[in-house]
Amino acid sequence: MKTLTVRIGYPFRSWQKSCAKLTERFVVLAIHRRAGKTEISLQKLLDEAVKNKLDLPLYFYVAPYLKQAKIIAWVRLKQMVESLVVRGLVTVSEADLAIKFTHNKAIVRIFGADNPDAMRGVRLDGAILDEVAQMKGEVWEEIIQPALSDRLGWAWFIGTPKGINLFSSLFSKAARLKNWARKRFTVYDTDALDPEEIERLRNEMSEQSFAREMLCDFDASADDQLISLTTVEVATQKYYKPGEMDYAAKVLGVDVARYGNDRSVIFPRQGMQALTPESYRGLDNMDFASRVARKIDAWEPDAVFIDEGAGSGVIDRLRQLGYVVIGVHFGGKANDPKYINKRTEMWFLAAEWLESGGSIPRREGLQQELAAPSYWYDKKNKICLESKDDIKLKLEGDSPDEADGLVLTFAQPVAKDNLKSVRHLINPNKKKEYDPYASI
Repeated sequence: MKTLTVRIGYPFRSWQKSCAKLTERFVVLAIHRRAGKTEISLQKLLDEAVKNKLDLPLYFYVAPYLKQAKIIAWVRLKQMVESLVVRGLVTVSEADLAIKFTHNKAIVRIFGADNPDAMRGVRLDGAILDEVAQMKGEVWEEIIQPALSDRLGWAWFIGTPKGINLFSSLFSKAARLKNWARKRFTVYDTDALDPEEIERLRNEMSEQSFAREMLCDFDASADDQLISLTTVEVATQKYYKPGEMDYAAKVLGVDVARYGNDRSVIFPRQGMQALTPESYRGLDNMDFASRVARKIDAWEPDAVFIDEGAGSGVIDRLRQLGYVVIGVHFGGKANDPKYINKRTEMWFLAAEWLESGGSIPRREGLQQELAAPSYWYDKKNKICLESKDDIKLKLEGDSPDEADGLVLTFAQPVAKDNLKSVRHLINPNKKKEYDPYASI
């Protein structure tokens, strides 16, 4: 029987060849704009689909939006298999945005991450998530990843950095997990653009934009990113000598776990120095309140700010024990009217503190959490911060609890020793709530 050889797509550039040789199950590729990401994605899917001998193989190509996927990927995919369609080796379904190989029934389908429910309930052999930075975490965590488990399917994550999100989290994870790989291709690595065009872009784009879009620099902040990874990294390298912050008030920020895998956090800060936080999972309010009490006794802070939303039980217990603690309602009114609420104000104060020389402990989770939130202006020109739930999606389901603990230390201005002289005079049986700022 004569063997038929058909070329699909364009010849690979050297960087694309290096990607095609990767054998790890999960691959994260940071690639500059206009490099040929879609081409390598579709060729990878077609190559895997042709060779698969299992029962009814299924592969997904996922773009952030279905409309985008149709324009970029679907049109190109049909072009690539046109010669196979003519020979009866592939059929095309416009309704399902799918191609099907006749020899093994393998299917490649096109989807948009803007309709994640359309991808549920399947068994996948492989998937490519293109422009991952623009996708919500649930697309991977709740849909694609479980669908790959039956056959130990593979996944490629391709994109260009855009602040802290699912893509940056996966790129970081790929450096330390078994059977994961990552590669970064800048505009100087691919030969995709003419050197004169690269120089024009470098001169006309902002430094941050060029670093992010063309050099695939994850540290280059997005336009709407509150705190850049560079700022956070500098803060981890800042060092203050013992006693250098003795002039400043000691403040505890206490973030209480809401539900699930969230953590309860006790975060100490004195002046420009944030100390190592204590993080706990699975503690009930009474147990956590006792740990906060021990920290207060040992460290003698001048103020203790506790998230009032999930921490009302902790606040009540500590006050019952005679400790002066201050509840903070994240959705409450900000001191400065330019902020939509108290939470936004505290985060912006923390950002200013970091940029002016604040020092934080080196903790990878904390660094990612601090750099995660984006912000915008509403119709009344008030500054709004991204919701905690949306931040969790960026962090692959992890809650920014340690960052919130640090941010809580900026709830109100605190004068040194303004609580110590009165803390033990409080009668825990009194119903009246103590206001430490009443005399200020």
